[in-house]
Amino acid sequence: MDFRDSPEEAAFRKEIREWLEANIPADWDRSQLSLIPPEDRVDMLRDWQRRLHEGGWAGISWPKEYGGRGATLIEQAIFNQEVARQKAPPPINVIGLGMAGPTIINHGSHEQKNRYLEKILSAEEIWCQGFSEPGAGSDLAGLRSTAILDGDSWIINGQKVWTSLAHVSQWCIFLARTDTTAPKHKGITYFLVDMSSPGIEVRPLRQITGSADFNEMFFTDVRVPRESILGEVNDGWRIAMTTLLHERGTLGFALSVGARVALDELIGLARETKKNGKPAFEDPTIRQRLASLHVEVESLRLNNYRALTGFMKSGMPGPEGSLSKLIWSESMQRLGDLAVEILGPAGMLERWDANPRVNTWQFIHLRSRGHTIEAGTSEILRNIVAERVLGLPKHK
Repeated sequence: MDFRDSPEEAAFRKEIREWLEANIPADWDRSQLSLIPPEDRVDMLRDWQRRLHEGGWAGISWPKEYGGRGATLIEQAIFNQEVARQKAPPPINVIGLGMAGPTIINHGSHEQKNRYLEKILSAEEIWCQGFSEPGAGSDLAGLRSTAILDGDSWIINGQKVWTSLAHVSQWCIFLARTDTTAPKHKGITYFLVDMSSPGIEVRPLRQITGSADFNEMFFTDVRVPRESILGEVNDGWRIAMTTLLHERGTLGFALSVGARVALDELIGLARETKKNGKPAFEDPTIRQRLASLHVEVESLRLNNYRALTGFMKSGMPGPEGSLSKLIWSESMQRLGDLAVEILGPAGMLERWDANPRVNTWQFIHLRSRGHTIEAGTSEILRNIVAERVLGLPKHK
């Protein structure tokens, strides 16, 4: 692959940069890394996504007939790079844009596409993902939520956990078992659930960072219309794989640029912070760890190009996205660990005038513990890489 922009791609990149420079809100603190949780800024981020949509920059690779820009995957990657590079605010509807929308485009009926896609792009309707369950852990197919057909309705019962944005969402992509006698990867159906339906209770989960960007969801006799399914009854596992491939695959470029930005910030921290009377940057062990992180971030960038090449050939994200997510999540943990070590005892302060961003590094360090659990644990991702990228025998 030629990593250089073609003349058309360079013009596209220039257009994005100019638009972002003119439209990023003046009160947005660009010094913050892109990992600050969005929950405290729901209204501002909803307005930001609406502005992106009005400018034609939301879901840019989606079909024009459903409100997208019809851009190429290369252009989508360029857009993600520039948004991360300029530290622009994230869109609020990340699950709608990155998972629910692409899955509806792939498997939805014409009526479902017309009903849901435009409102995902404009953030008029925010989506969450009801996949993980407390009793299933990393084994998604072990889910126990059920849906029973009763006349023209499905009655759903079950519990979900680690659900981002559930407390502000209008819709949920939801997996439930509709045939309890089938093998565990069969008998699952993919639902589109209105979060205002009676019987849904959402409880925020406060984390070690102090923020509550996850939730528990309890579904008790929740009645949804019969047509609220995506695809066919008992075919939900296949459709869920589309969602997960997009979750790990299409966000890869934004993750790699975000990691690059964070690493550059960390190198700056090592230059500015004194350790034993000298800049921390001069400590040979810190230099070695920074160099190792540089290698990891570069391998992440190049793997994303590999994944993009496969996506362009097949039309679907491939298993390489699992490798990118694995590298990113573990690299961000090492990056956060090193930042707190460089800060030393000051890294535990609630406020430090010499480095007003100490709280940002603390947040990155603490939040990164969850990176190797969400969107597939490291153990699950290593199995996927072994079996589907390297072609090794299946794990038993």
